[in-house]
Amino acid sequence: MTALKLDGDYYKHFLESATFPYTEEERGCIERTVSKMMDTPTYGSKPGMLLGKIQSGKTKTFMAIMGLAFDNGYEVSIVLTKGTSALSQQTEQRISKDFKPFIASDDVLLFDIMRMPSRLSGYELRKKIVIVVKKQKDNLRRMLDLFRHEKYGFADKKVLVVDDEADYASVGFSSREGVASANLTTNRLDELRSEANGVTFLQVTATPYSLYLQPEDVEVNGNAFQPIRPAFTELVPVNAAYIGSDFYFNDCDEPESLASQLYIPLSISELAVMKSSDRRRFKEEEVLTATVVSGIRSACVNFLVGGAIRQLQSLENGHPSKKFSLLVHTEIAKSSHEWQKKIVESLFEAIQEESGNETDLFKSLIREGYDELEKSIALSDFHLPPFKSVYDRVREALEDEEFLITSVNSDHDVKALLDDSGQLKLRTPLNVFIGGQILDRGITIGNLIGFYYGRNPQRFQQDTVLQHSRMYGYRPMEDMAVTRFYTEQSIYNAMRRMHESDVALREEIEKNPEQSVVFIQGSTSGAVVPCSPNKILLTETTTLKRHKRILPVGFQTDYKSYTKPVTDKLDAVLESVRPEGPGKEPFKITRGMAHDILNKIEPTIKMSEEEGYFFNWKSIHSAIDYMAGLSSDQNSIWCLWLTDRNNNRLAGVGSHTKYVATPDTASSEGAIAKQACIDSPMLMLFRQNGLEEQGWRGTPFYWPLLYASGNVPTTIYANETIDN
Repeated sequence: MTALKLDGDYYKHFLESATFPYTEEERGCIERTVSKMMDTPTYGSKPGMLLGKIQSGKTKTFMAIMGLAFDNGYEVSIVLTKGTSALSQQTEQRISKDFKPFIASDDVLLFDIMRMPSRLSGYELRKKIVIVVKKQKDNLRRMLDLFRHEKYGFADKKVLVVDDEADYASVGFSSREGVASANLTTNRLDELRSEANGVTFLQVTATPYSLYLQPEDVEVNGNAFQPIRPAFTELVPVNAAYIGSDFYFNDCDEPESLASQLYIPLSISELAVMKSSDRRRFKEEEVLTATVVSGIRSACVNFLVGGAIRQLQSLENGHPSKKFSLLVHTEIAKSSHEWQKKIVESLFEAIQEESGNETDLFKSLIREGYDELEKSIALSDFHLPPFKSVYDRVREALEDEEFLITSVNSDHDVKALLDDSGQLKLRTPLNVFIGGQILDRGITIGNLIGFYYGRNPQRFQQDTVLQHSRMYGYRPMEDMAVTRFYTEQSIYNAMRRMHESDVALREEIEKNPEQSVVFIQGSTSGAVVPCSPNKILLTETTTLKRHKRILPVGFQTDYKSYTKPVTDKLDAVLESVRPEGPGKEPFKITRGMAHDILNKIEPTIKMSEEEGYFFNWKSIHSAIDYMAGLSSDQNSIWCLWLTDRNNNRLAGVGSHTKYVATPDTASSEGAIAKQACIDSPMLMLFRQNGLEEQGWRGTPFYWPLLYASGNVPTTIYANETIDN
């Protein structure tokens, strides 16, 4: 491994001037990356990879990598940004800030590729040069022209190309009418590789799936497209203050966890109202009472109350008060943003008026917000100011207009709103931002305590949706205690599945970037077959990993006339293989019997699809076949038969989930399964009494749960059947 110069001016500057000092782990990541860059060829199809998490400090890390690279002989750094002027400006501002003393002393020249002088002098070419290039055709063409300019000698210089937010847009391909076409940046980077083989390529991302999971070979307009595979991978360290998908989704089903309080479901009808004006559905003058906008009303009230609580807590602790933000991000169309802004402005104006008159409606709204946040603050063990203090602080904020509602829907808007650090400027104590695609990626929004999200594409693409998650980042727990995430149930479920896939993929990449995850899908023949890895980008998935639970949640049973006879038949089937009856002793059943039992149960369970609850029955059948096929006894799996169960259908008061999701308990059935399920999965069958007072239809039914085996490799199942 090349010995690095670690005491150079650039690297020393980063270590000594960072607002948040570089930890030992971060310094190790930076130094290993530069060392690997110098030792490992990264041209062609093998870039280096800097893998972080969303809003986890990747930029801070790669800026220091650029500095250390300059200390070790690199002369030029090109930073590729997503193709928007706003992100290009944000990147340029960040570089200007981080390299400020070197730019001021004329040691470093910083250019936007489209605003570079038409000619560079020999004097300038002897400086360190940083060039910001958008991933857009004119920018990329001018970048190539630089390398082709013989007098400049860029092709022979030691150049670092940093592809920031490297993703499907950078290296992927699209298909239209069966013909695949490489994306623009892919073609241009391939050209650059041929122009300057000595260039080092470093790709920086939190969503690496397009890079790791591309098919081995794809025909692109008649030519073989060589997929990009990392030459090496370095993981950006994440410290304990980082809040990511783990925080939101790992413990969300545990009633006494803070995560269980974060999510507030929105209705499909509300998202329709938020799309465009239609007085048949919603009248603005009813903004404080109409049920159809209860979600956005709750978001705004909770934002006011949460901001007031945090300001009072800071005051009591002798700390300066922060400014806070709420993001509304549901549509791409600018017309929708203007309509949403009108709704939110109407809400704040109406609340202001009610506050000025101290009406009962205003008091009840603030009380609802206070009660909503009270439990999460108690779970976090923080001090909750008295209701009267919070009430008075909200009134003061409204009276003094300490809030601002801003629509952010074009490059021009964002550039005008960025502060000198490249973040959206928080101009008032309470800031509501309403925007679309421009806020998808890279734009940082500080002190976000409310995220109202409704982007619902026909197909959820893993990279894109994860990057929408502006609520991730370094956030103090005091802020998290008043944070709420609002979205529709099917979107939430999709994001949760993506979290599971993200965790599985990241764990495997950490272990061995060259051989990651098993991909499977079902076929019409009934077999489980290998699946092309890029399916993760194209369709819904089910993640299998050790001791994973797979079960339907959010349903009602069919009527008694149908469900009871099915339940009686299943009782007889189970008694035939288990004469001693139900109990906590697991037993073996054949795979065929497991499939037959599930086929009988399926029509008795009616998923609440109109509320966003779905269950893929094919995936549970395929998971059984796949896991059983890995065991020594390939024809059978474990079964646990439990009767006289009395689970409620609906979750209790105070829960942020509507439906009960746990017919089992970790301490009882979970412990039994972990002990038995070493090689084979377990099908748990909970015979529910289904009483009307518990929310059911007054008839017994079976609630199935598949418990994954302990030895199953991390596996992504694409919920899409192919002909075979």
